Amino acid sequence: MSAKINAHPQPNPSPAVDPGSEPHSPDLYTVAATATPVDSLDAVTEEHIAFYRQEGYLAVDNVFTSAEVETARIALLDLILGRVPSFTGISFEASAAGRLGELTVDERQDAVRKLMHFVDHEPRLKALSEKPALLSFLERILGERPHMFQDMALIKPPRFGREKPWHQDKAYFDLPVAARVAGVWIALDPATVENGCMHLQPRGHHQGPRIHFKRRDWQICDTDIMGKPSVAVPLRPGGALFFDGLLPHGTPTNYSPHRRKALQFHYAGASCEKTSTEERLAVFGSEGKDVTC
Repeated sequence: MSAKINAHPQPNPSPAVDPGSEPHSPDLYTVAATATPVDSLDAVTEEHIAFYRQEGYLAVDNVFTSAEVETARIALLDLILGRVPSFTGISFEASAAGRLGELTVDERQDAVRKLMHFVDHEPRLKALSEKPALLSFLERILGERPHMFQDMALIKPPRFGREKPWHQDKAYFDLPVAARVAGVWIALDPATVENGCMHLQPRGHHQGPRIHFKRRDWQICDTDIMGKPSVAVPLRPGGALFFDGLLPHGTPTNYSPHRRKALQFHYAGASCEKTSTEERLAVFGSEGKDVTC
């Protein structure tokens, strides 16, 4: 029997360590164009909604105010520095293992790979995920009241912030393939081509699920992406990228001198129910595939 999706799983009780991965080929991120954001959610028209459905994404500036962005930065830093004792859903780079207590504030931020499942521990970030204008827009693209089922924060430190390989988000979620799922990627720092902004393949969601493999991450094969043109989505702080759960996307390594922090929330319709991991892997593949990627 299907179960309702749970937006608030319990985080790992101890800090996790990400083992890291080898560098990626620059040919995986061949930029053919950059996205032009809509000025604000208030400026979104039915033509923009049609663009989202056709292209699989829509970039929007000024989704959050400068005050909201600054509040989010402070809240995120409090989580990173351990000022919220109930929160343990943080993953550090392997290079920081065993020496977290010795790191400065900047060093600790740069040692973080990601944070997950923080909304029940950090009301300032939960408030962003429940902003009425945001939920109203999501209802337009999902066709029903949105339900947030995943929250995370992604940090790319300067000069070595690692890639998130090309993937489809629905390959990670035990949800029906036909369910509408929308990702919301929110810039807290300037997101640029140089520091690892989002890259995507417009209209790629129309091709349906792609087989994923465990290589540098749970990802689409590099050979399926190599050299193909992509659209880069630079964003100012407070801007957001809305994208379909089947849209192929990835972020390259940050070789710039600037840190890149972002929040990401995922929403499905309130009526959406879970499937099983076995059903998901039957569609998106399993880690044992003997394929060179």
